[in-house]
Amino acid sequence: MKTIVIGGGPAGMMAAIAAADQGNQVTLIEKNEKLGKKLFITGKGRCNVTNASDMEVLFSNVCTNKKFLYSAFYTFDNYALMSFIEQAGCPLKTERGERVFPVSDHSSDIITAFTRELKKRNVEILLQTKVSRIIVAESDGSNGKKRIQGVKLSGGNELFADRVIVCTGGVSYPSTGSTGDGYEFAKENGHSIIEPVPGLVPLNIKESWCAELMGLSLKNVSLVMEQSGRKVYEGFGEMLFTHFGVSGPLVLSASSFYKAASGGQTMLYLDLKPAMTAEQLDKRLLRDFEENKNKQFRNALGGLFPSKLIPVMVGLSGIPADKKVNEITREERQKFASLMKRLTLTVDCPRGFAEAIITRGGISVKEVDPSTMESKLVSGLYFAGEVLDLDALTGGFNLQIAWSTGYLAGISSKG
Repeated sequence: MKTIVIGGGPAGMMAAIAAADQGNQVTLIEKNEKLGKKLFITGKGRCNVTNASDMEVLFSNVCTNKKFLYSAFYTFDNYALMSFIEQAGCPLKTERGERVFPVSDHSSDIITAFTRELKKRNVEILLQTKVSRIIVAESDGSNGKKRIQGVKLSGGNELFADRVIVCTGGVSYPSTGSTGDGYEFAKENGHSIIEPVPGLVPLNIKESWCAELMGLSLKNVSLVMEQSGRKVYEGFGEMLFTHFGVSGPLVLSASSFYKAASGGQTMLYLDLKPAMTAEQLDKRLLRDFEENKNKQFRNALGGLFPSKLIPVMVGLSGIPADKKVNEITREERQKFASLMKRLTLTVDCPRGFAEAIITRGGISVKEVDPSTMESKLVSGLYFAGEVLDLDALTGGFNLQIAWSTGYLAGISSKG
């Protein structure tokens, strides 16, 4: 049986390997000059390949269509992936948050390991080759479904196959080749596309003081996102202020719950001291103020905040910067404590696809068989990875979706 895999990212490489292990003659087509171009830059070049948590945690970190992933995750889970990569000659390590990386901290080692496994299985790899469309035959009447025949390349050549697996990714980081080709292939063959939007993306903020904090990273803060007054996300971790707003792991995760058509404002509420209750924080302020009672307010906050944050917090507090600490009223102090527990930011909009780690939306999973990844509309056509309407939080979970769905599509594409 001949199988063509379109796209040489994580889902495509895994699909090609799995299909070859089923005895298929496999051709992997990649339009870039090398495999794994987007994979190369993931995790800031370190490649957070998966997450070593248990299955319950894996599913809890999937944001969209988690039930669709049951077969894929249980067929090829995170431990199966880790075992495969290590046996392919790339040792792994597990870091904070159960995030898994190559020991070398080089994403290129993951790509090299997969390339080696592809070649070991005699997978034909066509680089700098673009598919212009998928070739299908009309229904033969037996089940009313169209039947895959192969692909047509942009140069005009046609390659025939019994199975075609589309692993073209989404539209995030378009410079890596993610330009939505798979959506067009799917639409041409009757599939519905859930509108793609940027996922795991920084957020533009309306408050001008945000830009004053550019470059400041805050650790161990908690964040709540509300849309139209309803809480849609709550998390704890690290965030970063930028010239346009906010970024960092906590904000990227929150962005996965942003809905553009919410009808009201989207607000972020930061708790700068989540380990303390409001009462404990007030006592802390009392103690700090007592120790600095003869100082000006602006000079008495060094134990509470990074220096860059002090002038912003002073400005937002409404307390004159030069007011002596021993003159600050109880009401002013408690109001300041409330500000620290609920620093408010107004979201303007998410940043664009050029800065998005993943794409939310994609091919509707209602038209794909979750037990095989085969199209319900075209026999022999499969989809895997980010091209599908599946997404998760940061921490290696999105890559695990790619590996698992790629593997399932690969083993299912057999005669």
